[in-house]
Amino acid sequence: ICISFFTNAQEIHGDLQGVWRAEVKEILNTGEKQIVGTDVKSKYQNIKAEILEGERKGEIVEMENDFILLKEGQKFYMNYLITIQGDEIYSVRDIDRRATLFFLVALFAGIVLYFGRWQGMRSLLSLVGSFLIIIYVLLPLLIKGYDPVLVSVLLGSLILAIAIFFTHGFNFKSLIAFSGTVIAVCLTGLLALFSVKILNLSGFFSDETVYLNFSTQGALDFQGLLLGGIIIGVLGVLDDIATTQVAVVAELKKAAEHISAKDLYRQALNVGNEHISALVNTLVLAYAGVSLPLLLWFSQSDSEFGKIINNEIFATEIARTIVGSIGLILTVPITTYLAVRFVDKYKHLKSHHDHHHHHG
Repeated sequence: ICISFFTNAQEIHGDLQGVWRAEVKEILNTGEKQIVGTDVKSKYQNIKAEILEGERKGEIVEMENDFILLKEGQKFYMNYLITIQGDEIYSVRDIDRRATLFFLVALFAGIVLYFGRWQGMRSLLSLVGSFLIIIYVLLPLLIKGYDPVLVSVLLGSLILAIAIFFTHGFNFKSLIAFSGTVIAVCLTGLLALFSVKILNLSGFFSDETVYLNFSTQGALDFQGLLLGGIIIGVLGVLDDIATTQVAVVAELKKAAEHISAKDLYRQALNVGNEHISALVNTLVLAYAGVSLPLLLWFSQSDSEFGKIINNEIFATEIARTIVGSIGLILTVPITTYLAVRFVDKYKHLKSHHDHHHHHG
């Protein structure tokens, strides 16, 4: 007997006894069968597996698997269910891919440390800090029903502070970059709020949001969660563009001591505009990449383009991309203006510090 965990989630959820790690000991046979009500055939296999954890550890069980085809020796997670009739059912839930994930994380960290050295170390630590804030502060506050926009802006600012000050050091340049980015985040939040309201986006644009609504008994504000997601989503790119702009202004000023503020602003903005076009492209392609299966699914439909983009899933992604891109574009003039305005003060502080240091 095989019941797909995903298709019958509502009926069997209450009977789920456990999710255990297991290893394929033997593949008994493989074959194809028709999916009921369609012309599509799906592959299945009957397997023998050893349970590796839980109260049934060490037991060998047989099951039919039509979810992800497995190989001998492969480790996976299985559902253990008991039906209303009292039958025991085992089904494949997912492959155990943790070892590969850890390897990828280690590879990423190794490359960052090799090329970034001490700066890379600091950026990795700030990344871990940001991740911990999202998991242990942002998510619990959202689950408790706090205002998602306010929480996202405040915690987004905290994440930015960690990312900028920890990675680039506690200095005047970091302070200007942080100030410019926070202003841009607040403006992006307002723009996101405006967009979500005028487009009448509900926030229910995926299966996950529907399941989450059931599990929290409708206690969450999904429109607000969508807004929070947009704000958190643009933080990394805003941080990138702000720190770059401040560095550009400082370097231009160093190269031409007597340049006027107007010329300095104009030249730094030229560099920023080049950066913007590349980053907007990056943002759009990143969102398109995530939504690729969805785009393909809609491209197969007979609906016209206007009706497809009107669908809430697409309207949400379009709004997310546009709001994020506008936030990016606004970051450049805001941060550049602040950097030009305070570059002399930064230079004065730096030269005073260097003189004092040299004197000492």
